[in-house]
Amino acid sequence: MQRQVLYPFAGVALLLLGLYVLRDVLLPFVVGAALAYLLDPLADRLQRFGLGRLGATILILTLFVLVLGLVLIIAVPIAVQQVVKFAEQVPGYVARLQALLAEHGGPILREFGGEEALGQIQRSLGDLVGQGANWVTTFVRSIWSGSQAVIGVLSIFVVTPVVAFYLLVDWDRMIATIDGWVPPRNRPTVRRLGHEMDGAVSGFVRGQTAVCIFLGVFYATGLALVGLNFGILIGLFAGLISFIPYVGSLTGLLLSVGVALVQFLPDWSMVLATIGVFFVGQFIEGNILSPKLVGASAGLHPVWVMFALLAFGSLFGFLGLLLAVPVAAMIGVLTRFAIERYQESPLFLDGDPKVGPPETTLLPVSKKAEV
Repeated sequence: MQRQVLYPFAGVALLLLGLYVLRDVLLPFVVGAALAYLLDPLADRLQRFGLGRLGATILILTLFVLVLGLVLIIAVPIAVQQVVKFAEQVPGYVARLQALLAEHGGPILREFGGEEALGQIQRSLGDLVGQGANWVTTFVRSIWSGSQAVIGVLSIFVVTPVVAFYLLVDWDRMIATIDGWVPPRNRPTVRRLGHEMDGAVSGFVRGQTAVCIFLGVFYATGLALVGLNFGILIGLFAGLISFIPYVGSLTGLLLSVGVALVQFLPDWSMVLATIGVFFVGQFIEGNILSPKLVGASAGLHPVWVMFALLAFGSLFGFLGLLLAVPVAAMIGVLTRFAIERYQESPLFLDGDPKVGPPETTLLPVSKKAEV
């Protein structure tokens, strides 16, 4: 039992060590493997329709490269232009927010704390915005430098399609080969763990990707209809980072409300309409999209996902963001397996020999502890 529990964790530890040592050259290979993993079900479906594996791979990757190229040619220049304009106007927005605070909140603050309290809050607001901008800049710079230490961006577009092509063609064969390496007596357990890992990763990644796309389009459309400056940019950004639970919507809400206060006051109805866009989006996500598309099968708690994304992004850069959810899912499955084995062991069932077996009246502990 100890070997069955320790070997998988040792394998994950060696995997993380290898990733850390080779983090500067692995990015195009990891991206290619991720594409092959995500597109393998589509290739299997095309095979069932009579198309060969090679033909299905060529068709899928050709369409993917064409769509990606169109997005890069059309969307990226527009997004960069909007980001530059927004960055130029951030100082003006901050100054205007400070002025609005002094205008609308000044009498109340003076009554309770005097001019000193008002000045302190204004300075705190400026410091908070500045620290937030510095944190974002530092985080983006760390991701960029970590992923570009040895290889350039062009290598991703050159190496990644080649890696994805060969992996997608040989995916089923590789899985069968790895399965053949496992000792026959351990194959049922390893297959079960592999199936649970695959379900956790695919369920979360595919479902959360669909949720992010919907939220990005919804927020961008809603803010554009409200008439918010940079509404499309803020909405798409909020949807994109919604991969980190709650962070995307909260960030988009704060940005949009700040812009709305500067743009629409004294018309509070438009500010409330801006807030309403995010409340409606969160209601749709929490009650319709996430239960249907992500569900509970992933077995990943939102706090665990946030920790994994931030920790792996800090350690491995952009590579870590790609690997955070899969590795977190693997660790979650292995942890549930270890707890399951522990609850089946004499150490848990028999209790302390000096005390005797545990009372049968105790409530049973669930074997599926969520990680």
